[in-house]
Amino acid sequence: MARIEARPGKPYLKNERTSLGDVSGLIGLTGNQMKGSLAISFSEPVIFQVAENMLGERVDSVNDLVTDLVGEITNMVTGGAKRTLSEMGYDFDLAIPGVVAGKDHVITHKTSGQTIILPFHTDQGDFFVEICFEG
Repeated sequence: MARIEARPGKPYLKNERTSLGDVSGLIGLTGNQMKGSLAISFSEPVIFQVAENMLGERVDSVNDLVTDLVGEITNMVTGGAKRTLSEMGYDFDLAIPGVVAGKDHVITHKTSGQTIILPFHTDQGDFFVEICFEG
């Protein structure tokens, strides 16, 4: 949908709470077997290009359009993860996503598990998926 080629990097554990991007969507997942959260953090150049490609509007600042788009992308990605996990026998309810923006903003996962970073690289820059579960 975003018409951007994203190349996955090597996953790793995150030890700090500071975001790796400039704008992040965060959503909680709760279920009987475990609970967790998922965040997607975009650098400004990446989310600006995604906004232009998906919405046909050029943006040059993190405005309401961008934060709404990040929330919607977070919903779509988490919905896909929920379907995959459901096929594996894990059922979750999804919370409403929140969006945080600003340089060096903090992402607070609602669980105490380890946070795994899945980095993605694009021609415009990087974005990151954070996954944190406890069970």
